Amino acid sequence: MATGQQPTTPPPREQQGEAPSPQQGEAPSPQQADAPPPQQPADDPAAVLDELQDRWRRALADLDNLRKRHAKELERVRDEERARTAAVWLPVVDNLERALAHADSDPDAVLKGIEAVRTQAVEVLRGLGYPRYEETGVPFDPTRHEVVGVVDTPDAEPNTVAQVVSPGYGANGRQLRPAYVVVSKRQE
Repeated sequence: MATGQQPTTPPPREQQGEAPSPQQGEAPSPQQADAPPPQQPADDPAAVLDELQDRWRRALADLDNLRKRHAKELERVRDEERARTAAVWLPVVDNLERALAHADSDPDAVLKGIEAVRTQAVEVLRGLGYPRYEETGVPFDPTRHEVVGVVDTPDAEPNTVAQVVSPGYGANGRQLRPAYVVVSKRQE
């Protein structure tokens, strides 16, 4: 070498922890001939297959556990929501019972009590996200109205709600029930 450095050679294989391999043309030593070939797990297809199958089984088990956990959580949330909704309706039921208890008294007072209970029930529905609607004279909307009849009304615009038979409940695409309406037909 021109720089004056000594060339470095790698250490012999005996120092690296490996048995020396026979040189070209030499016969292997008796120790090397009896030794099994070194196992390389990455090159053994059976070992790779076993590892992949094990991982696949574990992934399936994890997915099954996740499904079961999700089902339990969903049932818990449903139970909580049912209980919350039922609790909101309890005062309405209580007031209906009070109205029935006073059925023998003044009919006007009973009627006012029942109207108050109905108002309370409509408010409960509104609080649950289903406000009541029963507008007439508005254009027919198939997402909010269900036609139960058609009437020929000369003073109404065609395809407008002429009469509400039963009010609808809901808003913004969340319909509990559409309004049952009578629609004015096109005059010819």
